[in-house]
Amino acid sequence: MPTRRDFLSLALLGGASFAFARPAAAGPARLVLSEAEWHRRLTPAQFAILRGAGTEPAFTSPLLHEGRSGRFSCAGCGTALFSSRAKYDSGTGWPSFWAPLGRSVRTNRDNSLGMTRIAVACARCEGHLGHVFDDGPKPTGLRYCINGLALAFVAGAA
Repeated sequence: MPTRRDFLSLALLGGASFAFARPAAAGPARLVLSEAEWHRRLTPAQFAILRGAGTEPAFTSPLLHEGRSGRFSCAGCGTALFSSRAKYDSGTGWPSFWAPLGRSVRTNRDNSLGMTRIAVACARCEGHLGHVFDDGPKPTGLRYCINGLALAFVAGAA
């Protein structure tokens, strides 16, 4: 089984997508909308994050403390991204997960802010979600640090 370093190295070298335990599964069908359609669909704050790669202030998302069983979906297109079972409190101020659902997210190198990070986007609509780091808990050792405004919570749906 590949290690977290393998996954991060692949992402840095070629923008590879992570796929945990489902490598043969195809990602979701792409959703392409015009900028005007995205503006109609999203709040201004969601648009700034999902379409402009922005970041919400730390500790401001109601989803940070969401503890119910359920699923976290993309606020832009509704694609299921993370299970509540993979959510944990990282202490960083953003909802954090140790793994996405299947091939629901894509990653690419982000060289903004004078550093190299790995950005995480929805595989369906390519909306910016946040970043992934290699300081998370077992079993993956990864921390998907995700903007709460980029997510919608569906209680009970695992």
